[in-house]
Formats: sequence, C-alpha cells, structure tokens
Amino acid sequence: MEAFERAGLQGVAVVEFTEELSRWEPEVFVETVLVDWLRVAEVWVGANFLFGRDRSGTFTLLKALGDDRGFRVEKIDPVLYKDFVVSSTRIRHLLTEGRVDEAGALLGHHYFIDGTVVRGDGRGVALGCPTANLETGNELLPAHGIYATLAIVDGVTYPAVTSLGVRPTIGDNKLTVETHLLDGGRDLYGQRMRVAFVKWLREERRYDGLEPLREQIALDCAEARRLHDRLAV
Repeated sequence: MEAFERAGLQGVAVVEFTEELSRWEPEVFVETVLVDWLRVAEVWVGANFLFGRDRSGTFTLLKALGDDRGFRVEKIDPVLYKDFVVSSTRIRHLLTEGRVDEAGALLGHHYFIDGTVVRGDGRGVALGCPTANLETGNELLPAHGIYATLAIVDGVTYPAVTSLGVRPTIGDNKLTVETHLLDGGRDLYGQRMRVAFVKWLREERRYDGLEPLREQIALDCAEARRLHDRLAV
C-alpha cells in the first residue's frame, strides 16, 4: 500500500479472498468483482495469472470476457533479476533460508516486519544489550538467526541488530524478535516499530551459560556496526 501511494496511485480496492469466493467460477468472478463491484476499464495481470475455481480461469478466457463485457485486458511481462524471474515464491523461499539481502534485491527494498514494542523479561539489559521486543502480526518471518537490521520508529531509522528465534541458551523455547539499537537504547514501549532485515549474520546457537552468550552478543553488535558503517559510505 505504501509503495502504491509513493507511485501516485489514488486508491486501492481490496477484495477479501473468502472460502465462498474461492468457489466462484471465473465468469462469476469477472461479472461480480470486475464488472459490478469495480466497474473496470482495464485489467493488467501477470504472465502466469490464473483465477476462479480451481484456478481454471486463464488469461485467454479473461481477455475474451473483457472483449464481451467492454474492458481491456493486458499482460505484464515477467520481471527478471539477473537470469531468473522475480516472484513472490522465490522471495519467500529466500526469506525462509535467511537470505534477506538477496530477497531485498528482488523486492527493491529491505524485507521488513511491523509491530508494537512490548515488555520482555529484561534479560537483554542483564546481558549488556537492551532490546526492543517486537510483537508482530506478520505471517512471514525470516529464518531464525541473528541479523543486521534497521529499526524505524516515527520515521527515524536506527542501525540495529536483531535476534529472531527461540533463545536456545535461555531455554524457554519462546519465539521472540528482539532488536538492539546500536546507537543506544530508547524507551520504545508501546510504540510502533518497523524492523528491516539487511543481512543474515549467523544462526542462533546454544551456549554453555550467559557469559559466553554475552561475549557473542558483543561480537554480533560489532559485526553489525561494521556492516552498517560500510553501507553508509
């Protein structure tokens, strides 16, 4: 939605995909959604676009229905990155492998998640690394691990490092997204925050005690800071 707005789009109509709608035949979808609800003049779809019950509607059928109902139908060519097609499936695959820098190259921006900062158990402060714990509704999280990230709060961007996972050394098996602002802590409780993933640093590991974990966190912060400094040049 934000990208649409930046591009100058004046409005967006979101058609909720329900179980009932999934059973509509292609002709019913066109007549109900495109003609009656949206009153379209033009429809542009991707090269592999399918619609209607059991994905039985093809571009050829849509174009024929458009000719009959009086709207134009055009196909958008695939977008290529290097020698392969950019697709949401490929991006999701990269994210689930922690390859956030490659996913960002396909997206044209860092992959990010939004949420609200909530109170954690305070362990970050005890480890010398206070963190903002993000409660997020995003369905797709990158692979568990430690990342160099950017934290965006009220339009201000802060270099950060983020731990995403189940904290194996702590042993509570609770999935958390914990972000440490490298330039110093701020009182962010209750605020909305966006975490943009820049680069995967390492997998999460279990350490024999908190002191080895503390030492590793210091190394993670130093590596993330070097990366941010290099990108800022």
